Amino acid sequence: MKNGETFFTEKRTMRMPAYTLWENMLFWPTALDEGKLAAAVAGKTILITGASSGIGEQLAYVLGRCQVHLLLVARREEKLRQIKAEIERDGARVSVCGADLRDPAQLEAFLAFLHEQPGGIDIVISNAGLSIRRPIMDSLERYHDFTRTMAINYFAPVKILLSLTEQLARNKGQIVNVSTINTSLLPLPYWAAYQASKAAFDTWFRSAAPEWSAKGIATTSIYLPLVRTPMILPTAAYRSMPAMSAEHAARLIAKSLYTKRTTIRPWWLLGGELASLFGRGLWERLLPRWLRKRGK
Repeated sequence: MKNGETFFTEKRTMRMPAYTLWENMLFWPTALDEGKLAAAVAGKTILITGASSGIGEQLAYVLGRCQVHLLLVARREEKLRQIKAEIERDGARVSVCGADLRDPAQLEAFLAFLHEQPGGIDIVISNAGLSIRRPIMDSLERYHDFTRTMAINYFAPVKILLSLTEQLARNKGQIVNVSTINTSLLPLPYWAAYQASKAAFDTWFRSAAPEWSAKGIATTSIYLPLVRTPMILPTAAYRSMPAMSAEHAARLIAKSLYTKRTTIRPWWLLGGELASLFGRGLWERLLPRWLRKRGK
């Protein structure tokens, strides 16, 4: 992907955001074969969670160029309806459901909505998530930060996939888990709620994957680096850090629907894993000193 590259199709023009030099080095171009994608998903019903912004929204636009039925869920139903109106001008069919998947009643209503779909679900893209950056000392009276993060990052996707597994097995479907590189690296201070919940679902997903595969369900785990989405805006430190664009992440996910790769990760993540493995002792000794020096 080159700086300011314009990605042309017959139905839509997507301008990929310009990358810095560092970002071009870290996030190699993703060649998306639209012909293969269209053939792989033609006639399928595809669920995207967290579809009202960021990665989920951009993925909806990419898949909306194909002959598919998109099921979009997020809390902001009005925004979903705007996305639906834009995509349906290109010919795809879109159904939307406004639901806060952290709320048990709304989650049950959403599952009922899914089971009303004729023919069932063919592809699930588990993208919805919640990120919280907060020191432990600021969390002593905020236990709800941990419960609500687990609710959306772990319990909701588990319940959705348990509910849809029989459908996916019948349809020889695919499940894509949009995960994070943090599950492979040393945990960072201030991110206890987020990292624990993402690691929990990643472990559950990888544990269930062989069983799904035996039933004919393909699985893909995509480990993304920092992605420039509305979710990272509250963290000031992220504004100057290299970050993948949401459009680029959407292309990675779309490509996995025809390559069926089981794991997708940045080329440099192995180096980070080795550093985490061999530098753990040093990290655990030096990090508390650094935090004390900062007065935390």
